[in-house]
Amino acid sequence: MIDSDDLREWLILLRTPGMNARRLREGLVSRGGATPLLGWLTRHGDALGAEGRAWVAAPDEAVLARDLAWLAGDDQRLLRCTDEDFPPQLEAIPDPPAALFVKGDASLLLRPQIAIVGARRAQAPGLANARRFAEALAVGGLLVTSGMADGVDGAAHEAALDAGEPTIAVIGTGPDRVYPRKHHALARRIAAHGALVSEYPPGVASHARHFPQRNRIIAGLSLGVLVIEAGLRSGSLITARVAGEQGREVFALPGSIHNALAEGCHALIAEGARLVQRADEILGVLAPAAVELGAELRARLERSDAGTAVGRRKTGPFDWRQDEEYRRLLDAMGYDPASLDALIGTTGFTAGALSSMLLMLELEGEVASLPGNRYQRVV
Repeated sequence: MIDSDDLREWLILLRTPGMNARRLREGLVSRGGATPLLGWLTRHGDALGAEGRAWVAAPDEAVLARDLAWLAGDDQRLLRCTDEDFPPQLEAIPDPPAALFVKGDASLLLRPQIAIVGARRAQAPGLANARRFAEALAVGGLLVTSGMADGVDGAAHEAALDAGEPTIAVIGTGPDRVYPRKHHALARRIAAHGALVSEYPPGVASHARHFPQRNRIIAGLSLGVLVIEAGLRSGSLITARVAGEQGREVFALPGSIHNALAEGCHALIAEGARLVQRADEILGVLAPAAVELGAELRARLERSDAGTAVGRRKTGPFDWRQDEEYRRLLDAMGYDPASLDALIGTTGFTAGALSSMLLMLELEGEVASLPGNRYQRVV
C-alpha cells in the first residue's frame, strides 16, 4: 500500500519542469526519498530554473487531483523505481525511467519479453509475419511487447491476445490517452488482458519527442527486439539500435530487395542483427536470457529488505564526501572546465557511471554543467 502523501509528492516531482528521469533518480538517492527531495528542492529552487521553481512552490492542485483520481481506478498504479516489483531489466539501461504509469497487470512487466516492432504502413506480408511471429513467440513463453502504433505494432498485440496470451503496450502519451485514435478497442483489450505502460502522467498528449523516449523502454523491458518491416528512416530502427546499445538481442526479417520496407531490416542485418525466418530461432537464442532474468527476480525478492532499486544503492542520505570514487572524480576535474570524454580518460569510469556521478554532484551544488557537454567544479 502506497502512502497517499508520498504518492502526491512523487506526482509533484514527476511533473516538475526540468526534472527528468535521471535527475529524479539521483535526487532520490542523494536526499533519501521523495519527501526529503521535494523539501530540498523547495528550499533550493535555483537547481530547477524559473518554471520548475514555480511549480514546486505552488503545484497545480487540480492537476494533482486528476492524477490521484486516475491512480484510484481499478488496476491503475504508479510503479516507482523504489518499488520492489519495478522491472529489474530496466535498471540495466543507460537512462531508466524513474516511474511508470500502468493500467492493467503490472506484474507482467517482470515476465521475459520480446519486442516486436515495424512499419506503421506495413504491407500485407509484413502484417501477416507480425501476427505469425507474435502468436508463436507468445505461445512459446515470451510476452509480446510493442508500442501500440499502427501497422506491425498493432498486429503483434492483436495476435498475442487472439492466442490467449497477454501483451504489453508502451505508449507515448499519458496512460489515459490512446494514440492512434483507431486503437481505442485494442487499448481496452490490452488493459484487460495485459498492461498499458507510460512514462507520462495522465492527460499528456502525443508529441514527436515522446516516441524515441518510449522506444528505449520497449527495448529495455525486452530480452530482444524483432523488426518485421522497416524503411531506412523508420522509428523501429531507433528501437533496434537502442536495444543493441543496451546489450539486447536484435533480430530482423529479410525481405525482397525490391521492397523499400525491407531496406531497414537489411541495414540492421548488415550491422550485425540476427537474420531470422522462424520463431523457434528467436526462442532458442533468448532462452538463456529468460532463465537469467528469472534468477535475478528471485534474488531481488530474497533481498527485499536490503535496499531498493534506485541506482543500485540503498535509499537514505548519501554523503559523497565519504565516497572514494567521488573524491577521485573531483580531484581529476580540478577547477577548469572539462569535457565528459576527457573525464572518462582521466578517471577510467564508464560514461554511464560518470554521468550519474556528475548529476549527483550537480544536485549537491558541487559541479555545474556547461554548454558542449562540459562540467566545472563550483568554487
